[in-house]
Amino acid sequence: MSRRLSTLTGPLRQLDGGVMFGAVPRQLWASWIAPDHNNQIDLASRALLVQQGRQNILVIAGSDGLLAPLPRTCRCQRHVAGLLDSLDRHGLREEDIHVVVMTHLQVHMSPELQAAASDGDIPRLLFPRARYLVGERHWIRARHPHPLDRSLFVPQIIGQLESSGRLVLVDSNTSELLGPGWHFQTSDGYTPGQLLPEIDMPGGKVVFAGDLLPGSHWLRLDVTSGLDRNPECLVDEKERLLDHLVAIGGRLVLARDPEVAMVKVCRDRQSRYQPFDQHVELSRLDS
Repeated sequence: MSRRLSTLTGPLRQLDGGVMFGAVPRQLWASWIAPDHNNQIDLASRALLVQQGRQNILVIAGSDGLLAPLPRTCRCQRHVAGLLDSLDRHGLREEDIHVVVMTHLQVHMSPELQAAASDGDIPRLLFPRARYLVGERHWIRARHPHPLDRSLFVPQIIGQLESSGRLVLVDSNTSELLGPGWHFQTSDGYTPGQLLPEIDMPGGKVVFAGDLLPGSHWLRLDVTSGLDRNPECLVDEKERLLDHLVAIGGRLVLARDPEVAMVKVCRDRQSRYQPFDQHVELSRLDS
């Protein structure tokens, strides 16, 4: 089956740099991604569009990409380009998406979205014709979150997914909905049951790294974030995934890196993982 891969971009998100880089000293991580005066760093909201046969499949990390944009309250507000604008540049509307693969359901809401959720006015889910594909173990976590990450699961989003009638739970490393050429690895370090899709392409397998490996700076095994539920487990999972990619010459799509969309990975003479063949964006990688 022929496939075409493209990366899509949503609005930049801001998170505390100290949280994102965990125990890494500020002097070091600030040389990688410059923070603002509030210690916030810009992170991408990158999705992967897979076009195969007559299917348009979207892979996203976190459930914030599922939400319709908040309406502007006045004409003076500038339009912030989002995922739908990126889709439009590929000649697609939200109704043209057949499947949305979600690595996990956690969400980091903007202040505006937090206010809307507090008022009970959470936006609708995008992609009204799509099946929403989620890992079964992660769905259980989302329905019954731990106190440490409860705030990252928005009940209104979980409720909309459940009532949509289009939720598909994955309990194996393949999916009939996606067909051959799709394989899922499961990661528990960032959040239990995170799905990592691996897609067969003639030039080598492509893995969407979700929040296991948010960006190229997290290729270092000792770099974890304060959001990781099990950092030691996450380091082991990173090492296994990176060894796998080095062995097969695979490529890695990075969901959060503000400058790099896709990389290959090698090991240097000190056995450290290094990115190479970096792409700022991926536009129509064909099989």
